[in-house]
Amino acid sequence: MLSQLHEAIWADWIWFPEGHGWADLTDHDGKVYPKTQDLWATIPIAICFIVCRQIFERTVATPLASLLGVSDKQQVHAPPNPVLESYFCSTSKHPTQSSVESLSKQTGCSVRQVQRWFRRRRNQDRPSKLKKFREASWRFTFYLLAFFAGLAVLVDKPWLYDMKMMWEDFPKMPLLPSQYWYYMIELGFYLSLVFSVASDVKRKDFKEQIIHHVATISLISFSWLVNYIRAGTLIMLVHDASDYLMESAKMFNYAGWRKTCNCMFTLFAAVFIVSRLVVLPFWIIYTTWVYPLTLYPPFLGFYFFNGLMFVLQILHIFWAALILRMVVKFLPGNHIVEDERSDKEETESEDDDEHKEKFKNGYVQNGHTLLNNNHSKTE
Repeated sequence: MLSQLHEAIWADWIWFPEGHGWADLTDHDGKVYPKTQDLWATIPIAICFIVCRQIFERTVATPLASLLGVSDKQQVHAPPNPVLESYFCSTSKHPTQSSVESLSKQTGCSVRQVQRWFRRRRNQDRPSKLKKFREASWRFTFYLLAFFAGLAVLVDKPWLYDMKMMWEDFPKMPLLPSQYWYYMIELGFYLSLVFSVASDVKRKDFKEQIIHHVATISLISFSWLVNYIRAGTLIMLVHDASDYLMESAKMFNYAGWRKTCNCMFTLFAAVFIVSRLVVLPFWIIYTTWVYPLTLYPPFLGFYFFNGLMFVLQILHIFWAALILRMVVKFLPGNHIVEDERSDKEETESEDDDEHKEKFKNGYVQNGHTLLNNNHSKTE
């Protein structure tokens, strides 16, 4: 029964145009074609990326942060309070006004003290600037190297200049060693991002990021299985073209280089919009969605591949809207770019007449002067 199900799922007519099938991807006459088992290599590659990241962050990113003056301001921790901590962990990190008043009565603290406690407690859970700098440094390094590696792989390929060539003699296009490593490394990196998602900095678009990672991994894996490799390499190159610029803008932001950050973010916005809202839909997606219909009748694999492409494109439009909002905010003046996705640290007014009061009932210690964190962030 399982064998029959396997045969039904992987039937030639589902994944290939009429007249073609898996037999076309059998090695012969010295020509090598992609195979399903090749994808297993991405798991050890992903693990290697995780190990390399730890080494990189400690030996390269941390000293670089120190060199650029990236440091965290002293953070005031919320004093121990079992009642407030229980509510924070089990009910809500952002209590309503009525809840604050109720907690005030339970703890014997004033409403202002309860509000301050929740602000401090939320700030404790936010990642440090140094952690965000290390993460941005790692991604910047990979995306930069991946982009130029992709250029090296594609610069002499005819389908980079005439995208219709990606369908020439499909699916009987032999696999090149450079394509193999380009695919395995890119897919391994995206897998490593999924493996480390629990420890990475979480942004407001966390769900969209997960959808993007899943769609990307599915797209890369599927394009490998059915030999859409020429299209896949172009898609990966377009994505890497802008990512390293964004990560560099983050690094300059954390270092306090305001004007450099703004310039890098403006350059990133321009490259992002051109690559993902112009080149990807009007060149690449057109060549994977419209042009193939002039060569083959549509088949299920055709719809599946392009469906994933449209998911990515919708996410690109979503992020482009956020990027444009950020650009509009800082262009009139010389303000730092503020990432709409970031979860900014909350501050307390210096003229708070209660900021030196003590919490009551023996639960908390002396209040500490809070350091204002007036800089915005680019996550």
